[in-house]
This record gives sequence, C-alpha cells and structure tokens, in this order.
Amino acid sequence: MKRILFIALAIIILAGLPLASCGAKTTKISVVTDATYPPFESVNDQTKAIEGFDIDVMNAIAKEANLEIEYVNVAWDPLLAGMSQGTYQMAISCITITPERAESMLFSNPYYTAGQIVVVQKSNTTFKSKEDLSGMVGAQLGTTGAMEVEKLAGCTLKPYDEIGLAFQDLMNGQVVAVICDSPVGTGYVSQNSDKLKTIGEMFTTESYGIAFSKGNEDLQKKINTALAAVIKAGKIDEFAAKWLR
Repeated sequence: MKRILFIALAIIILAGLPLASCGAKTTKISVVTDATYPPFESVNDQTKAIEGFDIDVMNAIAKEANLEIEYVNVAWDPLLAGMSQGTYQMAISCITITPERAESMLFSNPYYTAGQIVVVQKSNTTFKSKEDLSGMVGAQLGTTGAMEVEKLAGCTLKPYDEIGLAFQDLMNGQVVAVICDSPVGTGYVSQNSDKLKTIGEMFTTESYGIAFSKGNEDLQKKINTALAAVIKAGKIDEFAAKWLR
C-alpha cells in the first residue's frame, strides 16, 4: 500500500511541474523615460509613480503585446546617449523621430504628432512670433526645441536639464522666451495664465516614436503590431483627451 501511495504521490508531483513552469513570471522589459516633461511623463507628487500621456500609451501597448514592463527615470541627455550606446533597450519620452537619431537607434511607427511653440511672459508686447525673438531663449538640452533656438538669428540658447527650470527662469525674467513641444508649452501656460502666453502658431511638425537600441528589431516589430491595435481601438485619442487639454 505504501508503494502504491508513493507512486501516486510521485505522479502528482511530476504532473504539477509543467504547471509551475507555465506560471513563471515573464521577464520584465525596462522602459526608460525622462519624467520631467508633463503632461507626457512626470512623477506624481502623492504616489511617486511615473504617469502621463506617454505612460498610458506605453501601458496600453504593453497590455496588447502581453509584455511586462517597468519604468526607469533617466535624465534626457543620458537617455539619448544610453539609447545610442545600447545601454537601454527601449524608451518612451516624447522622442521626435529624426534622421540623425535614426542612425543610432530604432523607432516604432509614430504614435503622436506635435510641434514647437514659443512661450513668453504675458506682459511681453515686443514679440509676436519666433521671428521677432532676440536675446536669451530657454529650451531643454538636446531637444528639437533647442535645435530650433540655435537656428534663430539674434538668439542665444540657454539649455536646461529640465523644462520646468526653463519656465521658472522665464517667469523670473532670466530668459525672454522658451521654445518647447506645443502640448508642454500650452500646459505651462494653462497653469500660469497670469504670467505666461504663447505667441504665433506651432511652427514645426514632429512625430514621436518609441525608441529601441539597435539589435532589437523583433521587439520593435512586436511593439508596432500592438501600437497599431491601440490606435485602431481609439486609445491614443482617449489618452490625449485625458492629458493634453
């Protein structure tokens, strides 16, 4: 009887092994982001979690692709350098797809289109558009906004590690304007409507993509398939209505 019980117990244990294996956790994929760029990505003061438009987009894509992800908060300049050098596998952080960046990293299909806009003090009556600008203009280091400032005759770029610091200096009169992505600029104006305003229209058209380090073509393909499903389901518009108001 003991022998029969032992054999039965062994069968039960062996039968359970595949189930244990099937229940193993999926390896997490780290997604880097510069969480200082609201409303796209920022750290919630109460929960300390990273949140925003990009985060909702990435979470929806991960769910569709059956991926488990974790976010890593990295400053903008090291983020771009890390993606180029293969330090990081994937990033979402309002990264404009440019030919120069595409030489050193891979991109998903675009998930959002924005552009650059100029923000000045509300009391400023001298500047009507970017062509009128002269003096010290703030922008985040390494961004397309900084690139646009450098194209303007009579303007000197004052680079910042965080865009919020640029707007703080603008309100304090340390720079004459800030150039940044339109949803970010209008967001700061909305929060400081007594101090800030935009001038002119959005003057560039830029597409954001999820970035991958070279060699991650399979992951790129998987993300693109999931992104297409997320777009088709209307999720991008839903997240835009939530965050980009």
